[in-house]
Amino acid sequence: MKRMPFLLPLLLIAGLIAPLASAQHVELGVFGDYTRLTQTKTNMLGLGARLGFNVVHPVLFEAQMAYDFDQAFTEGFTTSSGGTLSTANSNVKVLKALFGPKLQVGGPVKFFVTAKGGFIHFTLSPAAASGSGAISTIQNLRLNNVDGMFYPGAGLMASIGPVGLRLDVGDDMYFAGGAHNNFVVQFGPVIHF
Repeated sequence: MKRMPFLLPLLLIAGLIAPLASAQHVELGVFGDYTRLTQTKTNMLGLGARLGFNVVHPVLFEAQMAYDFDQAFTEGFTTSSGGTLSTANSNVKVLKALFGPKLQVGGPVKFFVTAKGGFIHFTLSPAAASGSGAISTIQNLRLNNVDGMFYPGAGLMASIGPVGLRLDVGDDMYFAGGAHNNFVVQFGPVIHF
């Protein structure tokens, strides 16, 4: 019963999208997510998923969400007796959700550009990163801890039949006291139906 508040919105979204998707081209994919947070110079790694469906050929509307797990960082400093290197856990976890159009052209290898808007949520917690932690982050979003986000990106997708691989490169720009640009790369399989 704890997961019911999380599952209800997903079922509602699926119910709204299903009639549109039944007569359209649909793409479903998962991806590994690498984000370089420029403000803290932290490399974040995580997992994500996306769903896209044709609005008008060659435009797809996509929705995606990624959860970046916390990363360790190293810091070196020099003392009078020599150098020391210290490793610590950043305790930073990032949840990103984006929605928007993708324009693609080509045949078996497609080039695409995309511009999506959404939100980013930073969590500072010493708790171990896990699937339940990601679900808890989604359930506990607080309005004062969510920042707006804009993602311009481009990439390639190669397919053989209904299965393909997709590579995205872009800028996770979030707005908190000004714009913060963050390099992002996403790579993973896609299924078309």
